[in-house]
Amino acid sequence: MSTKISFASDYMEGAHPAILSRLLETNLLHTPGYGTDEICESAREKIRAACRAPRAAVHFLVGGTQTNATVIDALLRPWQGVVAAESGHISTHEAGAIEFGGHKVLTLPHALGKITAADVRARCEDHWGDGNRDHMVEPGMVYISHPTEYGALYAKGELTELHQVCRDYGIPLYLDGARLAYALACPENDVTLADLAALCDVFYIGGTKCGALLGEAVVAADPDRLPRFFTIMKQHGALLAKGRVLGIQFDALFTDGLYGRIGKPALEAADAIRALCDKAGCPPCFHTPTNQVFVRVEDRVLAPLADRVEFSFWEKADETHTILRFASSWATRMEDVEKLGQVLRDVL
Repeated sequence: MSTKISFASDYMEGAHPAILSRLLETNLLHTPGYGTDEICESAREKIRAACRAPRAAVHFLVGGTQTNATVIDALLRPWQGVVAAESGHISTHEAGAIEFGGHKVLTLPHALGKITAADVRARCEDHWGDGNRDHMVEPGMVYISHPTEYGALYAKGELTELHQVCRDYGIPLYLDGARLAYALACPENDVTLADLAALCDVFYIGGTKCGALLGEAVVAADPDRLPRFFTIMKQHGALLAKGRVLGIQFDALFTDGLYGRIGKPALEAADAIRALCDKAGCPPCFHTPTNQVFVRVEDRVLAPLADRVEFSFWEKADETHTILRFASSWATRMEDVEKLGQVLRDVL
């Protein structure tokens, strides 16, 4: 077992104690399969209430890539592609899962992972104004993430503008909420679950990176947006026979407001990491108010740093510098943050 302090990602720990307790309590229950049990339905009702979307379809899937691939395939027709940021998860770190499913990712420039309504509109106008459009992939939906892969947040106004351009072109807006708990807990965030239900055709509430052992909850305020999604999940190998394992976790996360609170310790730890990096002479590269901290370091320090800390390589900054990421989570201990500070002082 590694003795390093770990800031590699936000899914390195197991699960919140409230979830483990519920899993133990229900371990020997006999329930129907495939998410048709009473516990899954209880979780759905709690999510509908939190989203103020009483008719919403709520589906439980195992992980983020599987969720993105299944939802995108369900929303698109065979000749359509999905518009996303160049840095979007589906564009970079999902091993071509969307293309593997037969759909092209149509990328746009970004600012800290965010795309603009103006750029989406221009992309759609370019397509529909092109005389060769019948030979081209049609923009059939828009994918965004909140927080973005760079830890940035969409303001409600920006989300509203994206919603409007999607309405203008009759295409759905889909939001990846893998780290949504860290957005909801952030003081700079002004987007609520109810806003997401109103402004996004489909979104998912992340569990894997937000305190669950595994699992994501797909929400469509209008259930007609995802017709026969149960069957599509089955086609994608995304329908878990022991569906109650996922439902139990979201039932716990949406009891007594836990999901809205669970991200706060991660944000406090991330703020402390930013201060330590600044003090060590490697201030964060850009402002990210959530649980990911990006710093630019000289390549010569990567090896000694990696000997003592688990972090994520992000991208090369130039020939001699690398941008790396420290990610905190709901379970990050401040004593480990302090150890990170000591490592930074020793190495940098």
